[in-house]
Amino acid sequence: MNGIINLYKEAGMTSHDCVFKLRRILGTKKIGHGGTLDPDVEGVLPIAVGKATKVLEFMTESGKVYEGQVTLGFTTETEDASGEIVEKTPVTKKLDEKLVDATMQEFVGPIIQIPPMYSAVKVNGRKLYEYARAGQEVERPQREVTIYDFERTSPVTYEDNLARFDFRVACSKGTYVRTLAVDLAAKLSYAGHMSSLKRSASAGLQIEQAHKLSEVANFKDEGRIDEILMPMEYGVADMVRLDLSDEQFERVKVGKFLEVSEIPSQALETQELLATFYQDKLVAIYMPHPTKKESYKPKKVLIEN
Repeated sequence: MNGIINLYKEAGMTSHDCVFKLRRILGTKKIGHGGTLDPDVEGVLPIAVGKATKVLEFMTESGKVYEGQVTLGFTTETEDASGEIVEKTPVTKKLDEKLVDATMQEFVGPIIQIPPMYSAVKVNGRKLYEYARAGQEVERPQREVTIYDFERTSPVTYEDNLARFDFRVACSKGTYVRTLAVDLAAKLSYAGHMSSLKRSASAGLQIEQAHKLSEVANFKDEGRIDEILMPMEYGVADMVRLDLSDEQFERVKVGKFLEVSEIPSQALETQELLATFYQDKLVAIYMPHPTKKESYKPKKVLIEN
């Protein structure tokens, strides 16, 4: 059994829980997920089965799209709706929605984030949430992430001295959307938090085609698992693609370099990874050579020579 499953992770379980349950449902141990989701967050969780686990690292590295809600008026220790309130700033007047939109645009592009204390980032060998649960504060490492798009998707509504609005964000790996919501609120001069979140796309997989665990179990019981088991090529669906000629294929399958003249302009512009295909089968992942600027080198060859 080999391929990619577009799993709809439901709230209340960890990504590891999903993998554990799928191992029992599918009767195979070689399963992994492409990008952790917090227990309270639902949405797309790419799952790799069998040989498709070879592309897991690229699924994890891919960009994500989230849909959620920001609440202004109080912030919590976890930066989402599950934590204890730590600061209140009642919203007593209506916000200028144009100002909200303009402020959101200030976050588009490379930004620096400080991970929340309730996160799995490690400091001195311990996860931050372990320090947080022990009531300990430690210096948190900054990280650079990229926000590709950040927009408000609903009117601002008001209730009980709170203001709420929905948003959609497309972002790079490693982005803490909770922190993005808190930082946006702060720029609007309010305490705030992320009150709900759903991942609507990851690694080229869309939420409209995702299947819950119960549905996967039904497909397996009915002998129809192949209907939702996609080829591992889906694991690199959001990468720039290069279809190889016969001559290029002979070079790529043994790990030889590709010249810049052979690389699609989109990959050259972004300096991102390149997925090479031959006869619609994924052959290898290539990357810009760190020192030889005229070449791309193989990051991983995925076919057996």
